[in-house]
Amino acid sequence: MNSALGITPSGLAYEIAGSGPPLLLMHAGLMDRRMWDPQWPALAERFTAIRFDARGFGQSPDPDRPYSLHGDALEVLESAGVDRAAAVGVSMGGVAALDLALAAPARVSALVLVSCAPSGWQHTFELLRLLDAADAAFERGDIDAANEAEMRIWVDGPLRTADRVDREIRSRVAAMNRVLLERQAHFEHEPFELEPPARERLDELQAPTLVVTGELDQPSVLDGAFAIAAAGGARHVEIADAAHLPNLERPREFLEALLIFLEEIAPAD
Repeated sequence: MNSALGITPSGLAYEIAGSGPPLLLMHAGLMDRRMWDPQWPALAERFTAIRFDARGFGQSPDPDRPYSLHGDALEVLESAGVDRAAAVGVSMGGVAALDLALAAPARVSALVLVSCAPSGWQHTFELLRLLDAADAAFERGDIDAANEAEMRIWVDGPLRTADRVDREIRSRVAAMNRVLLERQAHFEHEPFELEPPARERLDELQAPTLVVTGELDQPSVLDGAFAIAAAGGARHVEIADAAHLPNLERPREFLEALLIFLEEIAPAD
């Protein structure tokens, strides 16, 4: 499989492979575009698959000006010469994919939202407490503690201890996230979200939508995902024995659910 590498005008790094209906893949905040490695070959056989590193991740530059994740996604589509694509996003990438579908509905043919709540979602006190503890470790310069806290929140989930998670997957995510945390210590800008946020605009969603959740994810995230599915009339698939990153923990089950949805509804334009 041959992949072509590209750089957008603002320096975002993206990769494109295959032919067929365009498919834009957006990664979670713990990793870069390599999180799609388990699905990339199969998707490139069926689609024009595009994956990119969000600003401050992987080979893309650190943010040096105000920006939005969905705006960057649109820049990638334009740089790749794609007018309309199915957008697939996990966690942070899912939030951005949903914002993109609301901000530029003509550019999104279908939507797959994985392990995400809509922008503007009010998370539970318990999840905010855990995130605040991770942020506190980060702010005092203890990158290792912050990284481990994020692994417990997102990779282990609320119902498992670390020894019940695949060691290779946990180590891979932790190694990548640690690099990201070191970079983020120097960021001067954070992305801004859609205004009004997606939480208030779910009834505007036009694209056929699949919501994918991991059975063992954080309850607050699950509640947000269920709200998207209920408001938009989306399909919903739960991946058993997976937390926040089901495409890594259960790659075959995730790919099957994704392909069934996309091959049924994604237009071949």
